[in-house]
Amino acid sequence: MHVISEKALREFWQRHAAAKGPLRSWLTAARRAKWQNMAEVRHTFNTTDVAGIYTIFNIKGNAYRLITAIHYNRQKVYIRNVFTHAEYDRWNKG
Repeated sequence: MHVISEKALREFWQRHAAAKGPLRSWLTAARRAKWQNMAEVRHTFNTTDVAGIYTIFNIKGNAYRLITAIHYNRQKVYIRNVFTHAEYDRWNKG
């Protein structure tokens, strides 16, 4: 998959250093993947959720939430947001 854009991940791990390793691992796995559907995503990341148009990855034991939009037909993963779990709860209520 082509991940757009890594910048959001880098900016997040600069603010939350503990997220760097887990987000880099996610990035490596996502780049290697050739997902065709949600079942294949869950085969790689079994705690992934869907909320409307977004695919939400739990990172580092659910300490962080990675919000993406996956376009399977174009093999692209768009990063929407990266949140701590508390930030995600506030975002999700809005």
